[in-house]
Amino acid sequence: MSTELANGKPASTPEETRSWSRKAWDVIDERMGISALAYPVPEHANRIAWTLGGITVLSFVLLIGSGIILTQFYAPRPALANLSVRAIEANDWGRLFRGVHFWASQAMYVATVLHLVRVFLTGSYKRPREGNWLVGVAMFGLLTFAVFTGTVLKWDQEAYEALGHNLELGKLLGGVGFWFSPGFSSGVSILLRLYGAHVVIIPGMILVLVFLHFLLVKRHHMSPHPALPVGASPDQAPDSEPTQPFTRHIRRLVAFGVALSGLLGILAILLPAPIGSPPVAGIEITLPPWMFWWPFTLENWFGLAAIVWGEVVFFLLLAILPFVDRNPNRLWRRRPVAMTIAAVLALALIVLTILMAVTPAQTHL
Repeated sequence: MSTELANGKPASTPEETRSWSRKAWDVIDERMGISALAYPVPEHANRIAWTLGGITVLSFVLLIGSGIILTQFYAPRPALANLSVRAIEANDWGRLFRGVHFWASQAMYVATVLHLVRVFLTGSYKRPREGNWLVGVAMFGLLTFAVFTGTVLKWDQEAYEALGHNLELGKLLGGVGFWFSPGFSSGVSILLRLYGAHVVIIPGMILVLVFLHFLLVKRHHMSPHPALPVGASPDQAPDSEPTQPFTRHIRRLVAFGVALSGLLGILAILLPAPIGSPPVAGIEITLPPWMFWWPFTLENWFGLAAIVWGEVVFFLLLAILPFVDRNPNRLWRRRPVAMTIAAVLALALIVLTILMAVTPAQTHL
């Protein structure tokens, strides 16, 4: 398209030698300011570990695209929801788009977790980026809620049991859980309200946070690599590190997006999205999605309220991390306390997850 300099400014080209595509691009850029995205980023930011945030966004884009198509055929009514999903599955294209939607949600969740791990290991949540860490934690929480609401929308046995737990948790929360009460809006089923949350409220809030996340990255620049020398400021990469325009970073992400779309399409064909039988009240025979296995193990041990307290403690620990970890070092080897606590927490989550995987479903409701 156009040759870009490392300082983020597009190279000038004589008027008479510019191609028609370059002229068209210049017309668009003059009005939209797209070249502002060509700001320089350090070379280390193009490594795969530092592009996990972008891969998360790409997964989100695929979720929105496939979700728009699925909403045209889904009926958010208890009597029709499961039948409409089965009708989607009965069509080859419907099964493909639903499969892509399902696997994109898995990819987004995994990429988000890995992105948070990378940010933690490289100390990228430290001053002045504490606010951006909180934005990321908030997006992670919204993603967790999106997985739950998406599970309920299938309206199969797994969905019905998940909703049952949610309603009981709403009661335990008292006034705080009013939105999850069937009596909140007696004229509208809770399934329809969860559908509205899944397709409008949650994606809208994530989009706002993604935009804020992007602006904060541009404001504070890419965090320095902890194994490399820092610049004049300890929270910035050195001027000696090579840079590339952010637009080239985006091109690399687009290539990842194409590969991700192909991979998700293959998974959608080989491993279609699950759909269970219509729900039967009064029984508990299914396990929740794997993202929720660890808090459900706590439920097996301590009762229903343990799900709430487990999630609250987990997200609270993530939120307070930048404010309690005052060690100025970013290299993980020089942060033994933070690394030890993180290792214990990660081991606990893994063990709790494995225990749920090997434990038969239990009745709690």
